[in-house]
Amino acid sequence: MNAQTTWFGETMKHAVLLAGSMVVILPFYLMLSYSFKSPVEIEGNQGGFFGTQAMMTDPKCVKAGRPLDECTMRPIVYNYTAAFSEAPLLRYMLNGVIVTLSIFFIQVLVALPCAYALSKLRFWGRDLVFGLVLFCLLIPVHAIALPLYVMLAKVGLTNTYAALVIPWTISVFGIFLMRQFFMTVPDDLIDAARIDGISEFAIVWRVMLPAAVPALLAFAIFSVVAHWNDYYWPRIVITGDRDLMTPPLGLRMFKSDLDGNEYGPMMAAATVVVAPLVVAFLLAQRRFIEGITLTGMK
Repeated sequence: MNAQTTWFGETMKHAVLLAGSMVVILPFYLMLSYSFKSPVEIEGNQGGFFGTQAMMTDPKCVKAGRPLDECTMRPIVYNYTAAFSEAPLLRYMLNGVIVTLSIFFIQVLVALPCAYALSKLRFWGRDLVFGLVLFCLLIPVHAIALPLYVMLAKVGLTNTYAALVIPWTISVFGIFLMRQFFMTVPDDLIDAARIDGISEFAIVWRVMLPAAVPALLAFAIFSVVAHWNDYYWPRIVITGDRDLMTPPLGLRMFKSDLDGNEYGPMMAAATVVVAPLVVAFLLAQRRFIEGITLTGMK
């Protein structure tokens, strides 16, 4: 293979990756841009990225009888102010933090001992159990949503934090990911811990957990992002109590069938909701990539 062929192959590879990245970035670009613009600029797709930032009048403020000068502001100020004033956005984000952290904490409590047993212990039926874990990865949440809802409704747990947390406390993906990582941990390390008199359960938390921090951070990104952005399940089990709405569900507050959708405040609220995930991923990016890279290597 000559140098010209290698150069062409590398160029095509980077071109495909660049095109894919543009497809991924475009929705975030539009979300951020629309959060800066007035309704007229959004509907007409005008004003560039930041919009003209010409002064605009808030019709709801005028209807409320407030002075015109108090109702006139720049679009970026109006959108982000409305994002917090027209809906309890901070409450929704607090709900998201409570739900996602509760789910992740319980998932770790379950996944680590299970992964340790499937990777380091020898018992009859271990391969069958691991096969069931792989099978469960193939079951979509939509297939079990109705039985889960009926079960929660029968015991009166709908419209509660428990309804948002309980169905996801066992993560088969977490068990699989941690099991693959534990397979890379030398058996000699575990044997040394056993010689020192440490119990099997203590080995999980005192030996395996510190070694699995990269994989755990990778799993944390997957788990937190999935449940922070989940709209489907909260929409099913949270029907009567708006104080329990999670961030994606709270964005529905900016949808108005009579007056039209408030795209500016909606995009501003979406930007506020997405920002913590982006910051968290950037801070944990190196460990995340390390955890994904090392998982499955032996």
